[in-house]
Amino acid sequence: MKSACSFFLCFSIALFSRAQTNYQPGAENLAARKWFDSARFGLFIHWGAFSVMGSGEWVMNDRNITVPEYHRLQTIFDPVRFDAAKWVATAKRAGMQYITLITRHHDGFSNWDTRESEWKITNTDWKQDAVKLLADECHKQGIKLFVYYSLLDWSRSDYQYETGRTGHGTGRTKKSDWNSYIRFMEAQLTELLTNYGPIAGVWFDGYWDQLSNEKDKHLQPNVDWRLPEIYQLIHRLQPACLIGNNHHLSPLPGEDFQMFEKDLPGGNSTGFGGQAVSALPLETCETINNSWGFNITDSNYKSTTELIRLLVKDAGYGANLLLNIGPLPNGEIQTQFTDRLDSMGNWLRINGETIYGTHAGFIKPQPWGAVTEKGNMIFLHLFKTDGDKFFLKRPYKVKSAKMSGKELRIQRLADDYLMIDLKGLNIDPVDAIIRLDVARG
Repeated sequence: MKSACSFFLCFSIALFSRAQTNYQPGAENLAARKWFDSARFGLFIHWGAFSVMGSGEWVMNDRNITVPEYHRLQTIFDPVRFDAAKWVATAKRAGMQYITLITRHHDGFSNWDTRESEWKITNTDWKQDAVKLLADECHKQGIKLFVYYSLLDWSRSDYQYETGRTGHGTGRTKKSDWNSYIRFMEAQLTELLTNYGPIAGVWFDGYWDQLSNEKDKHLQPNVDWRLPEIYQLIHRLQPACLIGNNHHLSPLPGEDFQMFEKDLPGGNSTGFGGQAVSALPLETCETINNSWGFNITDSNYKSTTELIRLLVKDAGYGANLLLNIGPLPNGEIQTQFTDRLDSMGNWLRINGETIYGTHAGFIKPQPWGAVTEKGNMIFLHLFKTDGDKFFLKRPYKVKSAKMSGKELRIQRLADDYLMIDLKGLNIDPVDAIIRLDVARG
């Protein structure tokens, strides 16, 4: 039996099926991009049925768990300590401006009361709609909500798993039906964008599953993802909604921001980065420990200093930092996460002017630190200093230099170099910030 949502969707696609190859963002979308390009800090939340296993979000694929076996998690996933108000308050205390929530990961489990699948959170003993609870609380506390949505699925047989790069050990034998799968995704996206109030963005993942060799950036996928019609559906339902796709490629038509997984923009430490940096708003997603979803054996937590410096370096590239937590299956957020996020929030309450609303510095982040700019102010973030003097090739006329409100002695040298005297200063070991007031032009 087709749901009313599915009927509406088919009718909509028939009317609005033109490709977005010449996509031109509207005024609402441009305003949303401008906001996003100033936000600088967001919270990523990896959480769902996979959390029960305590081995990360890829456990179904990694252990070759069959669909019937894996779906038993629905009977034991019972997040009785889930508290949306606490989750959102944690993000606010950290100085974060938005939350990106896993609504459906690669295992296909839906964290909302979807009408398109029985493999969902409202069919657990808990019975509640986590997306609704979090969306309502985000709207109440003034935090924008992005929804992560996996394009691939290790559970559904209509997904073209035969040509996919992952999920071959989950026991599916029925022939796939790609048209059915596309209809399913579009129906679910319609639910998310019509039943939960304003959604600030859709964060897609899994496109790479249908590339026979992900490292070859020129390969076409094995399937037609129908992204133009999917993107048009999203922009029509919510014109301000931003679209990003973690495909590890340069942005495709219809996308509104570019993300970099566990890398600064343009970096390639992971092996699947290195794509050119676009003119779109930018975002780095990174973990606090080494895992996305809850991993009971992962205690490799980054220090607060490392995380603050990562945020600063991202801002120095003109990018946001989307910092991930993987809450416990009962819904609690571990203190190893909250302690670090609280410390970052304390730092931002003092130094937020040098991060929020800034743009990339006149030079990229360097071993010594990073540069952010705002109006006629340049912020030098010094992670380490060599001696009592700091030398910088200046792009503008520098009128003054200050640290913690104290005027610093500066000397203009030949070849447009500037010397800043640091002698006798109390240098912050995390990030010593010098504010330069300049005259541009």
